[in-house]
Amino acid sequence: MAAKEGDHSDGGGVYLRIRGTCASWLFRYTSAAGKRREMGLGPVLRADAAATGESLTNARGDADKARALLATGVDPIDARKGAKAIVKQAKIVAKTTAEAEALTLVRASRQYHERFVEPHRTVKHAAQWLSSLENHIPEEIWHRPIRSVTAGELLDLLVELYAKIPETAGRIRQRLEAIFDDALLRDQVDRNPAAAIRRKLKDVASRKRPSHFRSLPFERIPGFVRELSAAEGTAAVAFRFLVLIAARTSEVLFASWAEVDIPNRTFVIPGARMKGGEDHVVYLSDAALAIVKAQHSDPSRDPVWVFPSPTGNDKGLSNMALLTLLRRMKLDDVATAHGMRSSFSTWANESGKYRNDVIEACLAHQEGDRVRRAYNRATFTAERKALLQDWAAFCTGTERI
Repeated sequence: MAAKEGDHSDGGGVYLRIRGTCASWLFRYTSAAGKRREMGLGPVLRADAAATGESLTNARGDADKARALLATGVDPIDARKGAKAIVKQAKIVAKTTAEAEALTLVRASRQYHERFVEPHRTVKHAAQWLSSLENHIPEEIWHRPIRSVTAGELLDLLVELYAKIPETAGRIRQRLEAIFDDALLRDQVDRNPAAAIRRKLKDVASRKRPSHFRSLPFERIPGFVRELSAAEGTAAVAFRFLVLIAARTSEVLFASWAEVDIPNRTFVIPGARMKGGEDHVVYLSDAALAIVKAQHSDPSRDPVWVFPSPTGNDKGLSNMALLTLLRRMKLDDVATAHGMRSSFSTWANESGKYRNDVIEACLAHQEGDRVRRAYNRATFTAERKALLQDWAAFCTGTERI
């Protein structure tokens, strides 16, 4: 190109601008407000004469469009900026939508946990906060895009949890509401389904529930176990064993040495003595095993019963033995022996560390599906051992913080 440095008119307000090695087209005009302005029309293409001519034709065409806008009172520079803003906003919306569709409930929960829970809670509480969601929200909801989770399915899930573990269910709903609220503020969802069901769940929680066995709040269990350890008599020992293994009363009172395997640390209760009619294996924690060993090494050990009747009637302890002990401890109006299972269940669920299936297996609650029941027995051994060991550590005050 032979043009020299500077601006060169093409007519009609179109100019060629040369600045060093750069060349571009521009359009000069006066806006409706009387302001003199310049609008860029693109670079000069200088590969060859044809390319240069094409870029000039395009610049003249853009100038014609600008003049048409000016004739209607519209500033072409402002119009161009508005069009760019619209395109930019459309890209932002598309990106936000794509991110929201890719954002699953589990990812949103972990992001919220990282930002707002971990920095302000103890390590233990922060871990329980997240694991309570992981252990109780079904996979098909937990791993779905958060935008697609509905209020109805959260309601069905939490109504079922309220029937079994109301305190944990309440905390899960609160945590879900916080997660969805954060996602709502970030335009990742367009509503908060966990907040929408708050009133309905309150109605569910306030309904009269069937009466249950009286149980101590799990926070009182370590103190209760300490009192039992200080008490004398076989009933106190049997009661402590019952608490540690979360068993039913009759399962402990009529425990025989034929059912105990000290080397393998198991207490196998035959189906004839189980509510569900099937054998149940209890994996003995260190504390529970210590009780069995102490009873076994007692010189006056009964040849049949682990916890024999002090009356020497060749039978195990009676139900009245544990009730009498509770009366002596002035706890019979707030607790029952069977209710200790509820204390265990609440502690295990509130801790957030253990799967619900594992907790139910430790309690020997019957699974309706026979195939699933067999699978559970085959796969939950390690988890059941760990759960009962942790529970015993909590009960005896040796829990690691």
